[in-house]
Amino acid sequence: MCGIVGYVGTSQACSFLVEGLRRLEYRGYDSSGLAIHTGRSLGVTRSSGRIDALAGRLEEAPLSGSLGIGHTRWATHGPATEPNAHPHLGGDGEIALVHNGVIENFQTLKNELVKKGYCFKSETDSEVIAHLLAENLKKSPEVNGKPNVRYLNAVQMTLASLRGTYGLAICFLDKPDLMITARFGSPLVIGVGQGEYFVSSDASPLVGRTDRIVYLADHQIAVLTPAGFSVIHRDQGKVRIDIQPLEVESGEANLEGFDHFMLKEIYEQPESLRNAMRGRLDDEDATAVFGGLNLTPQQLGSVERIILTGCGTSWHSALVGEYLIEELARIPVSVEYASELRYRNPPIEKNTLVFGLTQSGETADTLAALRETKRKGHRTLAICNVVASSIAQAADGGVYLHAGPEIGVASTKAYTSQCCVLAMLALYLGRMRHLSFESGRKIIKNLRQLPNAVQSALGCDAQVREVAEKHHSSDNFLYLGRQFNFPTALEGALKLKEISYIHAEGYPAAEMKHGPIALVDEATPSVFIVPQGTTYSKVMANMEEVKARGGPIIAIASHDDPQVDKIADDVIRIPQVPEFLQPIVTIVPLQLLSYHIALLRGCDVDKPRNLAKSVTVE
Repeated sequence: MCGIVGYVGTSQACSFLVEGLRRLEYRGYDSSGLAIHTGRSLGVTRSSGRIDALAGRLEEAPLSGSLGIGHTRWATHGPATEPNAHPHLGGDGEIALVHNGVIENFQTLKNELVKKGYCFKSETDSEVIAHLLAENLKKSPEVNGKPNVRYLNAVQMTLASLRGTYGLAICFLDKPDLMITARFGSPLVIGVGQGEYFVSSDASPLVGRTDRIVYLADHQIAVLTPAGFSVIHRDQGKVRIDIQPLEVESGEANLEGFDHFMLKEIYEQPESLRNAMRGRLDDEDATAVFGGLNLTPQQLGSVERIILTGCGTSWHSALVGEYLIEELARIPVSVEYASELRYRNPPIEKNTLVFGLTQSGETADTLAALRETKRKGHRTLAICNVVASSIAQAADGGVYLHAGPEIGVASTKAYTSQCCVLAMLALYLGRMRHLSFESGRKIIKNLRQLPNAVQSALGCDAQVREVAEKHHSSDNFLYLGRQFNFPTALEGALKLKEISYIHAEGYPAAEMKHGPIALVDEATPSVFIVPQGTTYSKVMANMEEVKARGGPIIAIASHDDPQVDKIADDVIRIPQVPEFLQPIVTIVPLQLLSYHIALLRGCDVDKPRNLAKSVTVE
C-alpha cells in the first residue's frame, strides 16, 4: 500500500502521475516513485520522503512518454528507503510494476526465484511479483493475431501463484502502448477518456481528467491500450464493462480557503450529516428508510443479535451504535475489533446480523472479518463511505455515508456520519419492534436539528484554540466520559494521539478511580465530557476527584450549565441535545482541540507520521 496511479494514451504521462500522487497523499505514505515508458526504456525515478522530493528529481532529470505508472508506499516489508520504493523492475528491466497489498507467500516465491538466478534489490514482497512475472513471460508463447495475449497469460499465471492481496499496475518494455492492471482486496479505479485511460487507487486523482470511471472488482484484470480496454475475470472470462459517472466534485478535493483538509472536514460536518440523512427519514411512518440493506422486514424482524465490527475510529462509532441500538431497538449488540473477530471462533447465534464499519471500505481487517462471518452463513452488511469499495462489494448489503471525500488521515466527518447512520438504523429497528409512533417522530425531529447543533458547536473554535495554547506542551492527557460519551472519550484521545503524537487515554469516567487516577498530576490535563444527562452528577463527582489531586480539568459542557465552572479550569460550551445524539456534538470540540494542539506542536495535521488513510494490510 498505499497509492497507485497510471496513464496510457497520447499525452505526456508524467504530469498526471505526479498530480495524481499528490491527490493520494492523504492515504499516507513514506516514499514515492514512477516509471515511464520513454520509447527506448522503462525510466524509473524514486525517492523516500515526500512527493516534493520526487518532483524535484523529475525536474532535474525529466521522463518523457505517454505510458507510465506511479506509486506512494507505506512501508510494510522493509523500511522507507529508496530501494524499497516502487515501481519495481522485473527480470532485466523488461517489466515495471506497482503494488498495493501484501503477498503472504513472498518468501517462498523469492527463494525459488533466487535459485533461478534472479537478483533482488529491495526488501519488499512486491519485487517478487515483478521477477515472477518476468519468469512467467518466458513461458508464455506469442499468439498469432493477438499480440497482447502473451502478456495477459503471463499475468494470469503470476496471479495464480500469489497468496494475499494486491492492486497491480504493470507495463512492459517491449509493449509501449500496453498496461495491465489487476485487483484482489486492494481497490483500483479506471478512468475512461478519449483515446486515453487513467488508473488510480481511488477516484480523487481522476477529477478533472474524466467523468467516466470503472471500478474493478476482485479477481478482475484490465487490459488497457490507447485504442480501448477490456476486463477479464479469473473465473468468468471476459466480462461486461460497467462504466459509471464520476460523482466527486472538483471542489471536494480542494482546500477551499481552509489551511488543512482536517479543519475543512471538521467544518463540513453539518452538511455531511444532512447528506447522511437525506431521503432516509420517513415522517409518515415515523421511521428511517434504507434502500441497500437487501433484507425483508421479516428477515430484519427475526434478528436476535447484532455484531458491529471495525477498527480505530470506526470501532468507536460502533460503540456508539451499541448504546443506540440497545437503547432504541432493544436488540443485544456486541462490538468487536475486526482484527480479533477474524481469528476468534466465537459462537454466533443463527439470527445474528454482522455490520462492518469502515470509512474507506478497504480496511483489510474488517474485510477479512466480514468474509469469515459470511463464510459461516451469517448475513453481513456494511456501513462505509466509498462507493464500490471492497467491503461494499463483499457485504450482502449496506448503507453509504455520503460524507464526500475525506482527505485528512484522521477521520472526522466520516465518524460523525457513521454515528448518525447508526442512530437512524436504531430508529428503524426500534420502530419494527417496540418503539412508538410518537417516539419515532420525536427522534426524527431531533435528528433534523442535529446539523444546526453541530454548526453551533463549531462556534467554540476560538475558545478551543486558547485551551490548546495552555496545554499543547503536555505529554499526557486523560479523556473521561460516561454512557454515550464514553466512546467520545476514546475517540477524542485517539484524535490527539494520531495527529499530535501526545500520549492520551480514554476511559469511562467512573473507571478512573480503579487505576488511571494514579496518572493524575498537575502536568496531566483531564478532559471531561460532561453534558447534562442521566450521569451528569456522577461525572461531576469524578471531576472533583481529579481536582482534589491537582489535575488540570478541561470540561466539555452544555451552554446552560453554571455548575461546571466551579470545578473545571477551562470550560468549552456546546449546545444541549438529547443524550443519544450527544456523541455527534461532543466530539466536535475534541476534534478541534487535537487539531490546534497539533498545529502548535508543528505536526503535519493532514499526513501524520506512520499512519495511512486506507489500511489495506492486516
